[in-house]
Amino acid sequence: MISIEDGVAVIRMDDGKANAVGHDLIDGIHAALDRAEAEATAVAILGREGRFSAGFDLSVMSGGADEVRRLVHRGGELLMRLYGHPQPVVAGVTGHALAAGALLALACDTRIGAEGTFKIGLNETAIGMALPQFALALAEERLSKRWFVRCTVQAEVLDPAGAVDAGYLDRVVPAADLERAVLHDASRLGQLPTGAYRATKRRTRGEVIDRVLAGLADDMSGLTGPS
Repeated sequence: MISIEDGVAVIRMDDGKANAVGHDLIDGIHAALDRAEAEATAVAILGREGRFSAGFDLSVMSGGADEVRRLVHRGGELLMRLYGHPQPVVAGVTGHALAAGALLALACDTRIGAEGTFKIGLNETAIGMALPQFALALAEERLSKRWFVRCTVQAEVLDPAGAVDAGYLDRVVPAADLERAVLHDASRLGQLPTGAYRATKRRTRGEVIDRVLAGLADDMSGLTGPS
C-alpha cells in the first residue's frame, strides 16, 4: 500500500474493486501515516484508475448497528488524523469518490482530480443515512459556503469540474497526468519547513479536530446504517 518515492510516502489504495473504507483500509492508512512520519516529508494518496473510494464498506454498513458504529467511529478517527497530519498530504482523486471516499479527499491538504465522467460527493442523505458530525465538520471547513447545503443536506453529487467549484477538489488534470501532478505537488510541499507546516496546520485545524474527537462517542450513539 505504501512506498517511499523521493521523500514522498505514496499510499496507493487498490482492492481491485471500489476501494471501500473498511477496517483493513483504515489499518493500512494508519500504518502508512506512521511510516510517513518516520521516513518521508510529505504524503500522496492515490486510488486506482476510475476509483478513488466508494465510501464505507457496505458489507459492514448493512449489518448490525454496533458494527456500523464501530466502523464509522474508526473512520472518523482516521479522517481527523489525516486532516491534522503534520506533513503535507496530497490526494490524487483517480475517479469516483462518494461518501467516506469524498471525505478522504476533503481531509487532504491538496486535492487533484482526474478528468472524466466521475461522481464525487456526499450521498448519505440519498441512501437514508444522516451525516455524522465529523463529516459535517470537514464539509464546513473545506466546501464553498454556496454549496454546503446542496452537498450535505441535499446530497448533490458532482462531476470533477463541479467538484472544483464546490471545494472537493482544487483542480483537475487529464487522468494520464494525475499521478505525476500529485507527486510533483507533494514533493514541492514537502520542501517547506516541517516544524512551521506542522504548527500552522495545528493552529488552523486543531480546534475542529479536538471538538470532533471529543464528541465522537456521542455522535455515534444515534448512528444507524443506511435505510
